[in-house]
Amino acid sequence: MNVSDAVAIARKGPPKPSDLLTRIPGNAAPHQMSDPFDIGEALTALSLSGDPVTVYSGIQDPILVRIESVDAELPHFVLDFTGSDMPVTHHATFVSAIGGNAKLQFELESDWQTLPGQPHLVPASFPEHCLVLNRRSARRVETPVGANYSASFGLSGRQYELPLYDFSQGGIGMRASPEQCFGLHVGKKLIGVRLELGPALVVTADLEVRLMRPFRTFLLGEQVQIGCSFVNISMQFQQTLERFLTNGRTERRAATV
Repeated sequence: MNVSDAVAIARKGPPKPSDLLTRIPGNAAPHQMSDPFDIGEALTALSLSGDPVTVYSGIQDPILVRIESVDAELPHFVLDFTGSDMPVTHHATFVSAIGGNAKLQFELESDWQTLPGQPHLVPASFPEHCLVLNRRSARRVETPVGANYSASFGLSGRQYELPLYDFSQGGIGMRASPEQCFGLHVGKKLIGVRLELGPALVVTADLEVRLMRPFRTFLLGEQVQIGCSFVNISMQFQQTLERFLTNGRTERRAATV
């Protein structure tokens, strides 16, 4: 089954008023997603599922659209406005449910010019950032550019030191070149990993590799995303991370789990 067939099966009639979603409230604590790979993956999931996306534009009533297709290489996607008006302002906010337990929100600036001969389809570039509000999972924090966030560990006589791209109370995400991640695979236990979470916190923990996914960046070329979950962490460790994630002011310390 190709993508078009999957979308056609998933889409059962036009979006309904009951599909409308509210924007992420200002007092919520979403995390910001800025990796083009992650953004492309989220948009592709919406395209494949055919789930509606709510659009807010000025004082116009919210409208419902779908994502027709995604081209992660450009990066570019196409919005399907079938049965809906176009936004009345250049700026619009898009809100959708994704993954069953999260809300995705992003902003676009556009003239909303349609594709030739297809008055309901509007091309758009990927947003630079998306907000993700997880309702049941741990809040994820992306590491800032230029700061020292890394994971150091030994495995089968080899030493690894890999940069972190995010972390949460549930685990961490690392980046590596295909050569750097040699010896790692899903299910692999990493014992005594030294995590430097910027200048404020150093901890030692055991991890399990839960995800390995290749992607490509303009600056670094071929890379591998390595997602790891914490294993057998203590209550003290959980509390230390919680304080750090909450206020970012935890004093530098070493904790052995």
